[in-house]
Order: sequence, then structure tokens, then C-alpha cells
Amino acid sequence: MPERSGATLYRVELPMAVDFDHPAKRRSASDSLVLRLEADGATGLGECAPRTYVTGETTESVTAALHELPLDTVFARLRSTEPASLLARMREAGVAETFGLRGGNNLLCLLETALLDLLGRRLGLEGRQLVPDHGAPAMPPAVLPVSQVLDLSLDVEEFLDTRGPFHFVKVKAAADIRRDVRTVGAIRARLGDRVPVMVDANMSWSSEEATGHLAALRDAGADLVEEPLAKGSWADLARLRARTGLGVMLDESVCTLEDARRAVESEACDAFNIRVAKNGGPVTAARLIGLARQAGLAFQIGVQVAEVGPLINAGRALAFAHSDALTVEAGQADRFFPEMVVSPRPAVCRSTNTIAPAAGPGFGLDLNEHAASWAVSGRTESDPSWHPVSTTVLHAKEHA
Repeated sequence: MPERSGATLYRVELPMAVDFDHPAKRRSASDSLVLRLEADGATGLGECAPRTYVTGETTESVTAALHELPLDTVFARLRSTEPASLLARMREAGVAETFGLRGGNNLLCLLETALLDLLGRRLGLEGRQLVPDHGAPAMPPAVLPVSQVLDLSLDVEEFLDTRGPFHFVKVKAAADIRRDVRTVGAIRARLGDRVPVMVDANMSWSSEEATGHLAALRDAGADLVEEPLAKGSWADLARLRARTGLGVMLDESVCTLEDARRAVESEACDAFNIRVAKNGGPVTAARLIGLARQAGLAFQIGVQVAEVGPLINAGRALAFAHSDALTVEAGQADRFFPEMVVSPRPAVCRSTNTIAPAAGPGFGLDLNEHAASWAVSGRTESDPSWHPVSTTVLHAKEHA
């Protein structure tokens, strides 16, 4: 039987049943790229969710970059290297160094998640075993509690009435700081001091106004504020922490290891928001967690709004591998999407607001019948050029 390899790219723009609204973006549909790799009968699924305001990437720019990558060298390496050795190398060095590739964080995430999934399937390993876990607790729990997020589309009273039980609350900031102060006060009045509360400003405040905002939120009962200033405002963030005493979590400012080191050296934050797509895949995300531990900082395992499958389970694998996170965001795919492109649907137990590890092997997902309509391009081993998917399908049939 001839050796076969190929790839199909899907741009998934699933309409959301409910919008999600925050200072940087109002979202009513997903905008993810899903990559299906096949190498001699083994498959792997990857995903990225580019956000211009986070890494500067778009689905169009990632697609163009993927089409320029020498995937033949990736398939050749998959054939020439024993799977366990290749996985060990990837967990140590990441996809870029292992395969000699270059690209933005979302492109690398797309490839890294697909390749880790493929190797996990070949080796019969579950997601937690595919991501680096150096320095993590030895025994992960059976379930993890997850955050609840109050965005601008929902009233605080409805949120408190319908979204519990609460383990950690993130409030998306409004244009009016007085509304945010009232919201934090209402949460504290209902929940008391037992649940941490964080306000996410998504880079929307100026240095001049931020000191007053943080002081007011601190007095209302907030524990943390996330990304209060423009990206990379290292000196201003350090002064803000010193003046107000309120903890700062950085998200958009910390996309790379260099960003994280700069944040630590500047004393600009108390915690990192780790997100698999933003940080270039599970391996770099795990390195950032290690850097946070070394610096005495906390970290959150976060999500991009409206992830559609592989990213969800890759993030959960990272969370169970590093169960000492300050909190874990599980996303709201169950609320956003009546139908998904993967099966089984990544679940959240809403009666407890907890998640369990996804069943493997790999990240434990397959594309279902809803995925086909989102396919945009593909390539086969006999024709390594990318083609619109209909052409690819016909070409593959001709050479079957």
C-alpha cells in the first residue's frame, strides 16, 4: 500500500446562539482555523483562533502562512522518527524547533496541536500526557473548578441567579467605571469574600485614569484587574501596582517568553493569563507557566472566546497537567453553539461548574458531519500544492 499524507484546512465561523461582548470586541460567531493532518493512516486535529488585537494575526494571514510552509518536511519527519521520540522532542522544544518551522503564534499553535494529537493517537496517550508538565503537582485532581465570566451582554443579577456555583468570577469591564464598581459590589454582597473576583479591562484604560479605577475596584472588593493598560506598558503597570495594591494579571501583553520575562523584570504583574493559541501552542504555554512559578507569580489557564474544539481540549489538557492554576476558564461552547464541528462535544458540568479530562487518545475529538461545509483548502501527498477543497477532494479520489 503506498504511503499517504495530506492536510485539510477548515475556517469555522459558527454562529453563536448568544453574543459575547467585552471592551475589545463584540463576538457573534466563531473565527477559528481547524487543521486535519493525515500521515499514513494516523490523523490529528489542531486549531487556532487568531485575534488581531492580541497577536496581530488573522485567519487570512495564518492561512496564507500555512500555505507557504514546507509540510513535506513535516510528513517526512513523522515517517522517519519513532513516535515516542518525536513526542519527547516536541514536548521539550515545541513544533518550531522540532520541525525547523517559522511563523506567528497562531500558525505554530495550529500545527503543534494537530501534531500532538496525531502522536497521541499513535501512542495511545491522553491529552495530559502530551503537554510538558515540569514543576507541576504530581497528582492531578479528578475534576477542576472553572471560572464564570460576566460579559457586557448579561445583567449582574441574572448572572448571579443563573451561573453558579461560583469558584472564580471574571467581570468584563464596561465603558463606565461606576457600573463596574456596582457590579463588583453586587457580587461581593451575594458571594461574600469566598470567591475571587477579577475585572478584565482588555487594555481599555489610560494610565491617567487607571489609578482611580483600580482604587475604586479595590475598595468595592475586587482582587485582581486584568490588562488595564495598553499592551506592554511595563513601567506604568509597575507604578499602578505600587500605588493601588491591587493585583494585576497580564494577558495581551504576554504573548511570548520574551514578553513574560520583560513583565517579570519590570515587576509589572502578579499573574499571567495563559492561552494556548495566543502563546503559540501547549509547549510554549507550559514554558510560560514554568516561568511564572519561578518568579512567584500566579497563572490562569484561559481561553479565546468561541473556540470550536481542538483548542478547548488542548487547553484542558494543559490545565490538568498544571492543576495549581489560580483558575481555569472552560469557555462556553455549550451555550454558544447548538451544533459543533467536533464530537464528542467538550463538556462542562454546569451543576458544579467543573470539567473532567477529555477521554483520549490524543485530545479526544473527531470532526463530525457539520465540519465539511467549513473546509476551505487542502493538499495531498501526490500534489503538495494547496487547492480549494472541492478540487482537493476530486484529486484525492482520482488517486485513491
